[in-house]
Amino acid sequence: MVFRKGQTVFSQGDTADNVFYIQKGRIKLTVISKRGKEATIALLGSGDFLGEECIAAMQPVRMATATALMPGTLLKIERKEMMRVLHEENTFSDVFVTYLLARNMRVQEDLIDQLFNSSEKRLARALLLLARFGKEGAPETVIPKISQETLAEMIGTTRSRVSFFMNRFREMGFIEYNGTLSVHSSLLNVVLHD
Repeated sequence: MVFRKGQTVFSQGDTADNVFYIQKGRIKLTVISKRGKEATIALLGSGDFLGEECIAAMQPVRMATATALMPGTLLKIERKEMMRVLHEENTFSDVFVTYLLARNMRVQEDLIDQLFNSSEKRLARALLLLARFGKEGAPETVIPKISQETLAEMIGTTRSRVSFFMNRFREMGFIEYNGTLSVHSSLLNVVLHD
């Protein structure tokens, strides 16, 4: 399945009947509260799954909206086929369970980050995660275009605070941006410093 920038893959409340594997591109997961407040809960990229809640019979509907941040391709896997492969293919099952556990740890880290860290540290951590610091292979120091509004939704602050910290990070040499955003490993100092 090919998708274009801004395309909705699925919406919060839709029937959950398949899993997607991101072959290329970036997807933003958002939720909207009953009061209409929107929050970005994850940014996913190549090699990530989304929509895996359909595997649990308890979740017949999507809990979030998935929107493309850039053009890309998805592999769509029907729920029945996903269940069959999980039961019959041990290697795939191991990879998928490892992925789910890593994603669960990331969600817990995000919650701890929201509860205990300043918005400056949350932004630094978000930028490092977007650049894939700490993942296998070399980090992608250039981050695909992302708006300050999306960053603000991700870390639970305002766009103006994100702008303030981005300018501060640039002045300190932690990042560069002028059309593209480059993240330097020195940004780790913001996250590690107490």
